[in-house]
Amino acid sequence: MRLLADTHVLLWALGRPDRLAGAASAALRDPANHLFVSAASTWEIAIKSALGKLDGDVGVIARAARDLGFAELAVTVAHTVRVRTLHPHHRDPFDRILVAQALEEGLTIVTHDSVFNAYPAPTLWS
Repeated sequence: MRLLADTHVLLWALGRPDRLAGAASAALRDPANHLFVSAASTWEIAIKSALGKLDGDVGVIARAARDLGFAELAVTVAHTVRVRTLHPHHRDPFDRILVAQALEEGLTIVTHDSVFNAYPAPTLWS
């Protein structure tokens, strides 16, 4: 399975794995799965860190994600074009680009956020 971690899932996988649901945790640990972290997630972390909403060094987090086996997923023009086709179920630009990336790249989004269920991208949590 090809998995794209939502930002909170990445942070939990790195620092609070006990917060991950059983299926999500097992999928992230399964060596047969391919793990991805979006540049949009590290961008979100950098912004929230700069605003004081999150305590974390994005460089350290990115290195730790690589060490845990996450591959970097760049944001491409195709991803941004796909965002335009998404129904505006909510306005979070980071979530919307993750949905677009999942749809374009054939990924399953690992997330605890139920808003993703409104989109056609597959999700995993329970």
